[in-house]
Amino acid sequence: MAEDSATQGTTLFSPYRMGKFNLSHRVVLAPMTRCRALNGIPRPALTDYYTQRSTDGGFLITEGTLISSTAAGFPHVPGIYNEEQVEAWKSVVDAVHAKGGIIFCQLWHVGRASHQVYQPGGGLPISSTSVPISNRWRILKPDGSYGTYPKPRALETYEILDVVEHYRRAALNAIRAGFDGIEIHGAHGYLIDQFLKDGINDRTDEYGGSMENRCKFLMQVVRAVVEAIGAERVGVRISPAIDHLDATDSDPLGLGLAVVDRLNKIQVDLSSKLSYLHVTQPRYTAYGQTESGRPGSEEEEAQLMRTLRKAFQGTFMCSGGFTRELGMQVVAEGDADLVSYGRFFISNPDLVLRFRINAPLTKYIRKTFYTQDPVVGYTDYPFLNKGSAGQRPLSRL
Repeated sequence: MAEDSATQGTTLFSPYRMGKFNLSHRVVLAPMTRCRALNGIPRPALTDYYTQRSTDGGFLITEGTLISSTAAGFPHVPGIYNEEQVEAWKSVVDAVHAKGGIIFCQLWHVGRASHQVYQPGGGLPISSTSVPISNRWRILKPDGSYGTYPKPRALETYEILDVVEHYRRAALNAIRAGFDGIEIHGAHGYLIDQFLKDGINDRTDEYGGSMENRCKFLMQVVRAVVEAIGAERVGVRISPAIDHLDATDSDPLGLGLAVVDRLNKIQVDLSSKLSYLHVTQPRYTAYGQTESGRPGSEEEEAQLMRTLRKAFQGTFMCSGGFTRELGMQVVAEGDADLVSYGRFFISNPDLVLRFRINAPLTKYIRKTFYTQDPVVGYTDYPFLNKGSAGQRPLSRL
């Protein structure tokens, strides 16, 4: 365990040393898709957005950022696989650093959670499987309509190392853009999770079947990225108990522990710690989809998270429906070192200040989460000390 968070008096506002990074508090900006990077290029609106949410010594994780031209499953999400994207990210990173912030780029491939409209040449999305996501879920298309997920194409065994290489190159590109590190998105039903979960992975090759085989792709990605940029710049996100996009597993705790054991081994082999492990706890599904309660018992959820926290030899970050009070509790009890917040940070750019003084929070407007407007529902939420941000133009479209 990186640091004993159970020391008396530890709060969300206690400083924390995350490997080589000195954080002034433990409130982290969670990665959130916002669809404002028109044509995959980070625009000035992204600079405004991340700068607004930066604090001196605060830690931010970007929205999911595409590692290749086959990785998209939402409209207008940023990439980090070509030079124009790398150059555009530099302005965002520089602005965050100017405010004393630390920022990681989340590397993302959605796998089967895509559509032909997002694929080069209109091809099929790639995955661990050829089974599509069920009709329970809908995909947002570039024209604003929703559609069903198509049948994906299961990657051939020989193709998988090419995808690993895309992660490696994207990590190097992120460092060239000035990012302090990267987070590997291995959660929420996207490509890596499609290999991890036995409810999706139906392969019969060396990447399917046993837990060892299902973990192989993620571990190859981690090792490739760590060798490229250093373990201290790499975080990993998983969600073993989350069923988003049909990502179910018959043994979520066992899968989580299998991943943790292998990450620990990588750290031992390298004699170097990863930046952190980021785990979404089960309440995310209920809060994220319906906001009407939680599945299972709170104690079962807490036990899963505590078990993973105790097993991982490093900094542990949690996310998923946390309030200020729940965040304070989980840190004070030593169940996490850091807590990442998503929707609260959307509508409260000064969330850290509001949490610190226990001020009221501005409510978020869900219908503007995934629009392309560079201001409305994005950078026009008010600050406590500035009154309404409505003095900004309503739109620059």
